[in-house]
Amino acid sequence: MALDLADYERKAREATMAFWGNREKARQKQQEIGKPDQGERAGVTAGKNMDGFEALIFDLIEANGLGHAEIHRTVSVLTLPGYFRPTKRWDLIITLEKRLIAAIELKSQVGPSFGNNFNNRTEEAIGTAHDFWTAYREGAFGDHPKPFIGWMMMVEDAPESRRPVTDRSPHFQVFSEFKQASYLKRYEVLCRRLVQEQLYSEAALIASPRTSVSDGAFESLSELTSLKTFITSFAGHIAVEAARG
Repeated sequence: MALDLADYERKAREATMAFWGNREKARQKQQEIGKPDQGERAGVTAGKNMDGFEALIFDLIEANGLGHAEIHRTVSVLTLPGYFRPTKRWDLIITLEKRLIAAIELKSQVGPSFGNNFNNRTEEAIGTAHDFWTAYREGAFGDHPKPFIGWMMMVEDAPESRRPVTDRSPHFQVFSEFKQASYLKRYEVLCRRLVQEQLYSEAALIASPRTSVSDGAFESLSELTSLKTFITSFAGHIAVEAARG
C-alpha cells in the first residue's frame, strides 16, 4: 500500500501562515492588555505557534492506518523517562497500547537574537536525544521496536539568519562547514548531523519569512533535512506500526 502524505504541502503552507498569524495575534493581545513582553517574546507567550504542524502529524497518523493510536499533547501527559534525568517533556507523544510509537519536538526561532538561541537549541537537541536513547537501551520503554524520534525546526528566513557569521577558535580549527556559515546554514548542518549520527529518526529545517503570513511560503535547505523527507519517513513509520497491529 502506498503511503498517504495527507496533502502535506498545502497543510504545511496553512501551518506556516498560522505560525506567523498566531505570533502577530499574541503580540497584539499583549499590547491591548497593556503588558507588552520584551522583543520577540511577545509572539510566543500566548500559545503554541507550531499547532498547524501538530495537526499535520495527526492527519498523517490517521491517513496511514493508526487512527486508533493515542496522541498526547497536553502538558500533564508529555513526559517520558530519561536516563541522566528523571523525565523529559516532549512536544508531542504518540502511543498505542502502552507502546511508544513516536516522540516529536516542534521548535521555532525568530530573530533577531539567533546566536545564543542557536547554541541553546543545539545543546537541547543533542542532550535530549542522547538521554532518550540511553533510556531506551536500558529498557525504559519496554521491549519494543524503536520509536520514531523527530525534531522539526521553524526558523525565520531573514537577512540576520542568512548573513555569514564569523567564529573565533584560537586553539583549533572550526570544521569547514561552519566557517562563515549563516545561522540558517548552521541549523541545516545541525539537522543533517542529528540524522547522520542517528540521534533522531528525522530532523527537518523549515525556513520562512514573516511575509509568509499571507501565502505560507517556506523553504528547505537540503533534501535530507527537508519537510518532505521528514513527512515521508514519519508516514512510513506509522504504516509499519499499523501493519504490526
